Amino acid sequence: MKQRQLGNSDLTVSAIGMGVMNLSYGTGKGVTEADGIRIIHQAIEMGVSLFDTAEAYGPYINEQLLGKALKGKRDQVSIASKFGFQLEDSQITGVNSRPENIRRAVESSLKRLDTDCIDLYYQHRVDPAVAIEEVAGTLKELIEEGKIRHYGLSEVGANTIRRAHAVHPVAAVQNQYSIWSREPEAEVLPVCEELGIGFVPWAPLGTGFLTGTIDTNSTFDSESDLRANFPRFTKDAIAANMPLVSMLRDIASRKEATPVQVALAWLLAQKPWIVPIPGMDKSEYLTENLAAERLALDANDLDEIEQRLSAINIQGARLDEGLLSLSE
Repeated sequence: MKQRQLGNSDLTVSAIGMGVMNLSYGTGKGVTEADGIRIIHQAIEMGVSLFDTAEAYGPYINEQLLGKALKGKRDQVSIASKFGFQLEDSQITGVNSRPENIRRAVESSLKRLDTDCIDLYYQHRVDPAVAIEEVAGTLKELIEEGKIRHYGLSEVGANTIRRAHAVHPVAAVQNQYSIWSREPEAEVLPVCEELGIGFVPWAPLGTGFLTGTIDTNSTFDSESDLRANFPRFTKDAIAANMPLVSMLRDIASRKEATPVQVALAWLLAQKPWIVPIPGMDKSEYLTENLAAERLALDANDLDEIEQRLSAINIQGARLDEGLLSLSE
């Protein structure tokens, strides 16, 4: 697989990384530990070298899974994890980026991941009670201490990126970005380009919608699937947004590809320092997703996508109100 450099950092990783979350939690009940380890090993064999997890995924169990899977393979990959949620009795109760909580979180994550250094450590959500300069200063200290190599910010706005970067260079920003969630294009991507910061889109396949496997008959379990609370996944919103899937299918048919591959190839075509991290919890998803790196969309393809997208009014907020309120 081709490699991409995350901005001006020395982090060079596979052009498509792997979001590990879905192996444990998020869009269903997850897979068994044995299957999770097998899929991660298969991803490494296929050239994936960036694996993304977080303290809050599970919570805790996703980092543990990745740590077990990477035994004996740590030198082949880069690990990204995240801190910043307040966790009580394994439940997210708010945000917490106080320096003492960052230090607690990194020590715990290092143990669960069975490593002595995390390659890329993100603030998961902005904490309005803690100045971003204080957060960046703490992360700078952790870099100097060798506990993390680089730091990043997730679900963050341009001004916060600038303020953090002034304290210590930000290596990557991880915001939701896909062909149906294009908010970063207005301000975040330009500031990343200006400052030499990599960009890692989460939910690059629209939390599953862009796969073409979701329709108005789809249901989402409220106990195990976050999409049950996302406004964009109500029946009305799904029906209204189906023209987007039709567009992907049309282009995929012409390119002898799949909607998944077109959606990922579109992201890869936006900037050379963008590295999407689709969640891949089945072997067949790995094969399909990673093939997108070899799909070339030419100028005509990209122009057609742009024109057809301009005629589609995407319905529904991308996240539920509680999660959106934690974005800045």
